[in-house]
Amino acid sequence: MNCRILGKSGIKVSPMGIGSWAIGGQFYMDEKIDGYGQTNDETSIRAIQTALDLGINLIDTSDAYGIGHSETVIGKAIEGRRNQVILATKFGYMGNEATRTLKGYNLAPGYIERACEASMKRLKTDTIDLYQLHVWEIGLSEMDCVADTLERMVAKGKIRTYGWSTDLVNGAKLFSENLNCSTIQHQLNILQDAPEMIRLCEERNLASINRSPLAMGFLSGKFNRDSTFSPDDVRGAGHSWTEEVFKNGRPAPEVLEKLNAVREILTSSGRTLVQGSLAWIWAKSNVTIPIPGFKTPQQISENAGAMELGALTREQMEEIDQLLN
Repeated sequence: MNCRILGKSGIKVSPMGIGSWAIGGQFYMDEKIDGYGQTNDETSIRAIQTALDLGINLIDTSDAYGIGHSETVIGKAIEGRRNQVILATKFGYMGNEATRTLKGYNLAPGYIERACEASMKRLKTDTIDLYQLHVWEIGLSEMDCVADTLERMVAKGKIRTYGWSTDLVNGAKLFSENLNCSTIQHQLNILQDAPEMIRLCEERNLASINRSPLAMGFLSGKFNRDSTFSPDDVRGAGHSWTEEVFKNGRPAPEVLEKLNAVREILTSSGRTLVQGSLAWIWAKSNVTIPIPGFKTPQQISENAGAMELGALTREQMEEIDQLLN
């Protein structure tokens, strides 16, 4: 597949990136686990280096993931290879490293600049390619203040471009009017479509960076009606925003039925379910860039294999629409 572009910035990236939430390890938000179980840093480092070896150059993370731990692991993994990487991280939430807890957010200009410096130190870089607002919903006055701060940081050379991680189309529309806003990161997968946000990205020359492209692992096909997740896993911790796919620590039965309905199409041409799910995202638009999460080099290799097989056809997309509707 050809490279894709980070919107107005003109920065070229691989057709997919890697999402680094899981490798941050366990941390808490709203007094609930917000991680994917235990991780191994050495395995995470090998996985990141595997991604670079296979032509994936976009690495997405946040200072919230593991309260900075994900950034620290990435910094170690890319040491000596920084010129091969487009680094994207996020800011806004305040974390306590001692208790590994997120609590509240801070969008004051001074805090944003300090957060950026801290991220750069952990990532072992002097510039962040894409700096993203992580707080999902903010007020209009806060939005203006954040944009002004980010524009100054672009001018200083601390960041190359910026974006927002949100599913709010109207908010994204306002934020994208700023000069160096190039991306919107939003949820997108075959079970959770976002046609309005994709249309906005196309109209505004923004990259649509797609978090949860595999629906928090649901689209791996590993789970069935008997699968359960403990409260030590974000999918079983009781967060309201996971319930569309995972209810009470179990895969939602109606979502399992949807996946079974389109399984044959997604696994066409020798694809795995994972690869077919990524192929669906690429077929949605030429501005989409999925960032599937990972824990192991094997997961990275499977994800990367989707690039060789490319997007689904228009006919396959139409058939999937009919089946899901």
